[in-house]
Amino acid sequence: MDIFNRYAPFVQDYIYRNGWESLRAIQVAAGDAIFNTDKNVLLCASTASGKTEAAFFPIITLFSEDPPSSVGALYIGPLKALINDQFLRLNDLCAEAEIPVWHWHGDVSQSHKQKLLKNPSGILQITPESLEALLLRKHAFIPKLFGDLRFIVIDEVHSLMRGDRGGQTLCLIERLSRLAGVNPRRIGLSATIGDPVGTGEFLAAGTRKGTVIPKIESKGIKWRLSMEHFFTTPGSESGENRNAPALPALDMKTDTAPENSDPGFGYIFEHTKGKKCLVFVNSREECEAVTTTLRGYCEARHEPDRFLIHHGNLSASFRETAEAVMKDDEQNMTTVTTATLELGIDIGRLERAFQVNAPFTVSSFLQRMGRTGRRDLPPEMWFVMREEQPEARALLPETMPWELLQGIALVQLYTEERFVEPPKTDRLPYSLLYHQTMATLASSGELTPAALAQKVLSLSYFHRITKEDYKILLRHLLETEQIERTEEGGLIVGLSGERQTNSFKFYAVFKENEEYTVRSESEELGTIVMPPPVGEKIAIAGHVWIVEEVDHKRRLVYCTKVRGKVPAYFGQCPGDINTRVLERMREALSEEKSYPYLMKNAVARLSEARSAARLSGITHKPLINLGGDMWCLFPWLGTYAFLAIERFLKLKCAEKLGLSGLDSARPYFIEFKMKATEEEFFKVLAETAKQPIEPLELVYPGEVPLFEKYDEFVPPELIKKGFAYGILGIDEMKERILGWEKSLRNDK
Repeated sequence: MDIFNRYAPFVQDYIYRNGWESLRAIQVAAGDAIFNTDKNVLLCASTASGKTEAAFFPIITLFSEDPPSSVGALYIGPLKALINDQFLRLNDLCAEAEIPVWHWHGDVSQSHKQKLLKNPSGILQITPESLEALLLRKHAFIPKLFGDLRFIVIDEVHSLMRGDRGGQTLCLIERLSRLAGVNPRRIGLSATIGDPVGTGEFLAAGTRKGTVIPKIESKGIKWRLSMEHFFTTPGSESGENRNAPALPALDMKTDTAPENSDPGFGYIFEHTKGKKCLVFVNSREECEAVTTTLRGYCEARHEPDRFLIHHGNLSASFRETAEAVMKDDEQNMTTVTTATLELGIDIGRLERAFQVNAPFTVSSFLQRMGRTGRRDLPPEMWFVMREEQPEARALLPETMPWELLQGIALVQLYTEERFVEPPKTDRLPYSLLYHQTMATLASSGELTPAALAQKVLSLSYFHRITKEDYKILLRHLLETEQIERTEEGGLIVGLSGERQTNSFKFYAVFKENEEYTVRSESEELGTIVMPPPVGEKIAIAGHVWIVEEVDHKRRLVYCTKVRGKVPAYFGQCPGDINTRVLERMREALSEEKSYPYLMKNAVARLSEARSAARLSGITHKPLINLGGDMWCLFPWLGTYAFLAIERFLKLKCAEKLGLSGLDSARPYFIEFKMKATEEEFFKVLAETAKQPIEPLELVYPGEVPLFEKYDEFVPPELIKKGFAYGILGIDEMKERILGWEKSLRNDK
């Protein structure tokens, strides 16, 4: 009650009006940290635990006692939809105290923004991209806008720690603080933090203040969880009894269904009827395809359309319509969505969530699970694992249900160990370095090279960037006319650079979905988004192709047809799946235990996989002979380390072992032909791994691995260095190889 009594009277009234009988643990902990310390604060608690109110109750209490003379609190949210949602909640909370709440992003009217510029006050809610635009376009207003800024609240802080967007957010906060002459306290909010201490250090970077991380005892929550498996071909269910019907889904033989129906989607269609649900998928392209398919069921059965769609490439009106309908408890609609509805938006009384195939991280699973279970309902998620029926003559690795195993691993890691992926904050972010260099020049005007280097390299996110590397970048930017040298020797944005900084697309550091045309010789095959690097495979026009050349300027991909198929997860991004997930997948194959959430088809499919694993020995033997000179390596390593071992085999060991035809299904297995014996394979790997490995030696000859949005403007030598030293998991790979050697010695 001490914290409650410390709240301003209007906050106490708000709590009474909402019928809360006592403060939640998170609210007590946050109040203690904010009222009684001057440090940064990291609040980690489950979804729907009241983190936003926990942070803002003490903040607005302090504002009511001593009103700030500018914007007093900045709330940074990762999504427009989340900001719109929180804007309404905070307005309601702050109205009585006459503390203004503003929001600022691309969909907000200019008149609303102008009012803020005339009367900076209260709380401002903004996305990282809009904050970049504000610093760039309203540079002169920053001291007036934020001269008395006291708090920066970063919502869903975990979502900003897996790439350049989080780095950009940190840089923006530091740039704003310097311009305004303030050092505000930072408050991070998240439901899924794997490494609270590391996150606290990330949050505090550049503030010279520590971070308080209150320990909050959470009540045990019961989940309603199910996981079912389907082969994608109509009429072919999983399990030993192929003719047994799937769990109550559409009966393809008697019910009206679209042509070439997918049993997994029929299952979703049937079990969303009369309920309010979310269906999560892992990409925007899949989101469109699933929505179209489910709407096809409605049309085939002459039923009203009950499916909405929500992803980042849709217009604001489409997204807002879906959000408004989902908030209406009278309408039982289902929304198919990507991560855009994964984060904090309150969409009312959701009855269940579906997940099509496994997400890549435990963090994402927990966020999506947490969308349900609000308003005293238990969280409920139904996994729908889909897999192509393996061909009769398919080799062992292609017969494994990788998505099913990955889903089991994600659930088990959290329930058994409370494991959530730790942040990766040791990258070499050269793409972001280019972006912040151009943003700094565009907003500041002419700067000497020394002054520019001081402004940019002193940003804490660039702690691994050397002055020598920065000189290389600046020389390259001068050569490519991204920047120019004035007669006085200063640097300004050049003609080519202005084309970037003057575009609204410059504010974001994540890639927009730009389509590339795919060609084979003179034939046009179609378009894809985000082509993989040269040497990787793509599926298009009903066949599999190997990429021969990518022309990023003309958005063209040249390829040649090959046999085989592309695995369900085709990791073009530099790191998604953690090694612990792969290791837990292996345990799921080797252990005998049953998982209570597996449904009939999934139980039978797992049983088949375990039987195949026992016969082949893949859970304890990393190298399996597939017949003749064909071999398959199962490293059980996450994406970063898998990338490293792939390249290690091709570039360091192929000649010694007579390896050819290496074909990866990242990050699950690598198939190849080999002239050497199994014993020679492990001996060569161990001997080579014991030698010092220069990371740049694992970049293919002539390769410039472009991953991030602005990599094309960075000199190739830095791109290669960033990939080799910041992405490839070489230490983890070496540890695994030497572990194999030790295990083989012990077996002898």
